[in-house]
Amino acid sequence: MNEKPSTASLALKWGGITGIALIIYTTLLYTLNQMGNSGLAVLIYAIVAGGLFMGIREYRTLNGNYLAIGEGVGLGTLLAAVAGILSSAYNILYTTLIDPSVKEQVANQVRAKMEEQGNLTDEQIDQAMDMIQKTQGPGLQFLLGVLGSIVIGAFLSLIISAILRRKKENPFG
Repeated sequence: MNEKPSTASLALKWGGITGIALIIYTTLLYTLNQMGNSGLAVLIYAIVAGGLFMGIREYRTLNGNYLAIGEGVGLGTLLAAVAGILSSAYNILYTTLIDPSVKEQVANQVRAKMEEQGNLTDEQIDQAMDMIQKTQGPGLQFLLGVLGSIVIGAFLSLIISAILRRKKENPFG
């Protein structure tokens, strides 16, 4: 009887790779002052999806070319949690120690976009900015980053697992 591959080791491997890729990409966005650019921020999801795809595909290969959707979602969620922990910790380190002005720059970009849309009053924009400021503490920022990574990772893993799913040819083997 074949042993199942370790989801923990694959999640650490591909979560680490994905987390490092996210760190490199966000550093690039920070240094180019593009964190508020939603077009470039979308690539973060592509990086996460790529890491999930590679990790789930490797699991399927190591598992005799068999993958149940639940196995893929479990692995992908754990992988996303690892990547989320790494990238969230780095983001906090960057925005508190390396370049604390980033928070203000991003807030200014968000305010400018709200004002540009023209569908909010100045009072509503001020309220929205106050809410954003309240979520900027390191603890809450870390928690929201990791939880967001887990939710997005679970959702993307479901889609990727459905695509990569393979049934066992011999259910007794």
